[in-house]
Amino acid sequence: MNALGQIIAARIGAHGPISLADYMQTCLLHPHHGYYATRNPFGRGGDFITAPEIHQIFGEIAGLALAQAWLDQGSSAPFTLAEPGPGRGTLMADMLRAMTRVSGMREAAQIALIEASPHLRDMQRDRLGPVTHLDRLDDLPDRPLFLIANEFFDALPVHQYLRTTDGWAERMVGFDGEKLTFGLAPPMPLPREEAEGTVIETRPSAVTAMSAIARRIAEHGGAVIVIDYGDWNGTGDTFQALRDHAHADPLDAPGQADLTAHVDFAPLAAAAIQAGAVASKPVMQGSWLLSLGAGERAARLAQAGDAGAGAALRRLTHAGEMGQLFKALAVWPRGAPPVPGFEALDADADDA
Repeated sequence: MNALGQIIAARIGAHGPISLADYMQTCLLHPHHGYYATRNPFGRGGDFITAPEIHQIFGEIAGLALAQAWLDQGSSAPFTLAEPGPGRGTLMADMLRAMTRVSGMREAAQIALIEASPHLRDMQRDRLGPVTHLDRLDDLPDRPLFLIANEFFDALPVHQYLRTTDGWAERMVGFDGEKLTFGLAPPMPLPREEAEGTVIETRPSAVTAMSAIARRIAEHGGAVIVIDYGDWNGTGDTFQALRDHAHADPLDAPGQADLTAHVDFAPLAAAAIQAGAVASKPVMQGSWLLSLGAGERAARLAQAGDAGAGAALRRLTHAGEMGQLFKALAVWPRGAPPVPGFEALDADADDA
């Protein structure tokens, strides 16, 4: 068992099994042995490839969508341009390059990156130059906020509950003396009826994060675009570990693999509406990118000599690639035009 595994086993031995959420948080963010504290996980040499690392088209389209929202809301200056979990800074760099085409926007933008990993902060400075790093979303200033969150929410800790004969039992991580193992806590009532054997996942920290973001937008203006893999009111066990671009045992070698779970967009939208903002219906990543001109942009880049633009476009938009698995959701202030590519969700809707 590796060093982080020993730390987790000792904690379990002293205090009992821990929740899946606690395990996920420790594996990803332990200051010395955590996944994001010890490595560069992105790209072909890492464990996974995110959409911004596939091609610049993704960041350019996202940046211009936020730019149009900024224009539609009166071109506020100054404003905060923020990204939580910004990886190597690739997405922000592509967005900023696109935003230079919009008169006055780049000069009005004050960049804020929400990043917990000192290692990744250094990589972001190398890519972007001097930027403001924040520890928490709550540290964002009280002014117009335009924020992109790509594959951020999927890495937030998730709780799992299994419907048993006697109620809902939370999935826990224990230690049998030799290795880490999954187990169940005693059943308890939850206000949700499902068939026996159903697994549901909850992310309280995601709701808290969206509430903090949407509250600022409702009060000061701005827009949010969330892009992640997931569904609307989904069920099932989606917790997974990725290492070297392949699935791995999540309990083997803690801190050495990326741990994620699918995002449920329904509670994010509900949190935004509760905070006083407007939330969109979720849309497929592929259809959203294509509706905003990704196909035309890829064709122009190909004509200019970018031989990989067509293949990248397919990977980003095709149903068999990232096009349908990944969804996008936007948030904007009441009374403002929708963010390009989105339409408002009925506040009373329970499906989408």
